Order: sequence, then structure tokens, then C-alpha cells
Amino acid sequence: MAPLPLQLAALGAVLGVALATAALILISLVAFLTATEMPPLHRHEAEKFFLNARGQKETLPSIRDAPAKQLSVVVPSYNEEKRLPVMMDEALDYLEERQKQDPTFTYEMIVVDDGSKDQTSKVAFKYCQKYGSDKIRVITLVKNRGKGGAVKMGVLSSRGKRILMADADGATKFSDVEKLERGLDELQPWPDRMAIACGSRAHLQKESIAQRSYFRTLLMYGFHFLVWLLCVRGIRDTQCGFKLLTREAAWRTFAALHVERWAFDVELLYIAQVFKIPIAEIAVNWTEIEGSKLVPFWSWLQMGKDLLFIRLRYLTGAWRLEQTRKMN
Repeated sequence: MAPLPLQLAALGAVLGVALATAALILISLVAFLTATEMPPLHRHEAEKFFLNARGQKETLPSIRDAPAKQLSVVVPSYNEEKRLPVMMDEALDYLEERQKQDPTFTYEMIVVDDGSKDQTSKVAFKYCQKYGSDKIRVITLVKNRGKGGAVKMGVLSSRGKRILMADADGATKFSDVEKLERGLDELQPWPDRMAIACGSRAHLQKESIAQRSYFRTLLMYGFHFLVWLLCVRGIRDTQCGFKLLTREAAWRTFAALHVERWAFDVELLYIAQVFKIPIAEIAVNWTEIEGSKLVPFWSWLQMGKDLLFIRLRYLTGAWRLEQTRKMN
């Protein structure tokens, strides 16, 4: 008969495994019961329109319509009245110069005000008045949805053959869109005309670690490990807000997207990998900009919970990925 200490140790191990199993079952049950079956795009009446340069309402287009521009730039914005002008000026200087060099190049910028409490919409609308509503459109959401929800609203209202997600802080050098375009082209032939190029800051990791506290570095590594373990493999930086998608890839992924907050990028890439959409990761120039909306500990905690729930909801069948009908 085994000594008493060994028996107690064995009993403790069994109890530990039983508790861990019970906790996992409970979390899975919560994830299943709190999941929505399919992410319908809820639009308030006011969110179905945008104001043209004369202040008149016009109906927003749909991503299901035929593309009318070569490039759509979707800029999610929440309380960005101070940082948005710097980003818009840089982006529009580049886009206007590119159009001068190549008159066949066409673009639009869609600023999605995610229920801001400041003057974000008014600041963005000044650019609409200056450049015209064919180039600049402002969608003002009735209430805050989260970054993922704002991006989704802009993407599904875009007119471009290619759709670029770009953050309002201007942290990524806008002309690096050309790097993403080359990365996208190198993925050809695209299956069903679908491909994604992700901007990446992974090459800057050593420098960023030197500037971060040990606690923030630990959180960063923990998050990256969870992303790799639960959802997405092969992409070192899932969270860079600079991503370029073909119109078909944008429709296929965003139509199935559930997460509306910070972890939406992870689900987006998870969906893309399930659908076998080719993905390129491209190094971009990136600078830390003051005024981030992320609160280090609580934001990482929220994203960690979202990652776990993303995995569990797909595993339990609460969320299902159906082959979205191909675009004509």
C-alpha cells in the first residue's frame, strides 16, 4: 500500500484534473449559451445614410454591389477629433498625388465614427466638404459598437475592388499600402479572387520590448501565445490595424464576423484560414502614437476572454462557418 503522502498527492492531482475539467465544461457552456447564431448587421435608420458635401442624405452602397473604385480606405474612429486630421492629411496627400500620377486610379475614404462623444464626425465631414462625398464619406454610428463593429460597417458599405483597414491614429506610414498591394499580388492566383495582406510590426518587436515595462511585455507574449494556441497560426502580428483585402475576401470574412471589439482581427484571420484564403504578412513602418484607447491590463484581459470564447464557440458549434455565396 502506498504511503499516505503519496495517496494525498494522487488524490490532489485527481481533484485538480476534475476541477479543471469542470471549469472548462462550465466555460464552454457559458460560451455556447451566450453566443449569437449568426452576426446580422444591425443598422439603425440613421446608419443607412451618409451626408454628401451639401449636407443631403444619400443611401449607403453595399459590398454586394459591383465595385466602383479601385481602393476603399476604412478608418474606424472613436473620439479621434485630435488625431484624425493628421492621419487624413497624410493619407489624402498620398492618394491625391497617386491619382495625379495615374488618372485611372480611383479611391474613397470611409470614416466610421463609432459613437464618439467628441467632434470626430464634424472633423471628418470637413474633408468631405473639401474633397467631395465621392471621395470622402462619414458614417456616424448611433452608439459605440467597438472597433470591429465600426470596421465591419465601413467594409460592408465600401465600393472598392480592394479594401484597406487603417487606424485613425496614423501610426502606420500610409504609403506602405503599396507594400501590401505588392504582397497581395504575389499571392496570385487568388482562389475565388480572395486574398489578404496584413501589415506587420513583428520586425519591431525587439525595439518595442526595450521600451515596454516587464508587465506589458509579459501581457504581449501571453496574448501572442493564446492567439497561436487557440485561433491563428502562421501570422506573427494579428493586431496591426493596416490590412488590405480583395473585395471578395472582405465579403466572405466580414459577413461571418461575430466579434466587434478589439479581438475582431483574430476572428477575421481565423475565418480566413478556415476558408483557405491566402494571407501575406508584410512588414510596415509603424510609430507609437499617444492617445491609445487600449487600457493595458483590462484590454488584454478582455481580448484573452474573447480569444477563448472564439475557440470554444466554434468548437461547440454555437458559431458555424457556412460557405458564403460567391459574389457575382
